[in-house]
Amino acid sequence: MKRKFLFIGLSAVLYLTSCAPKNLYSWSNYDDTSYKYLKNSDEKSLEQLIKTYRKLIEEQTGTRNAVPPGVYADYGFVLLLSERIEEGKAMLEKEISLYPESKIFIDRILQLFEK
Repeated sequence: MKRKFLFIGLSAVLYLTSCAPKNLYSWSNYDDTSYKYLKNSDEKSLEQLIKTYRKLIEEQTGTRNAVPPGVYADYGFVLLLSERIEEGKAMLEKEISLYPESKIFIDRILQLFEK
């Protein structure tokens, strides 16, 4: 009888752990820092946002082990707004290389900064 309960308990634990959602990407504290940047729009929140982007790019722990879609584009756009043009363009190009479907959108951003 004890074996039956042990088997049922073990089966339940294995079933529940196998159904746990696995994140494709890790987002670190991107939500908080991007909110603070949009809310405050000051130099301190900008630097914190840039640090968060770097962490997202360097330390991916999601199951895909890749930078989430849009991160390079958003990071590049922030760098362009900060007048770090070459770095920003490099990030936008990385976005296109990883996610080719973003090319049309990225090209429009680049046209805005070429004028």
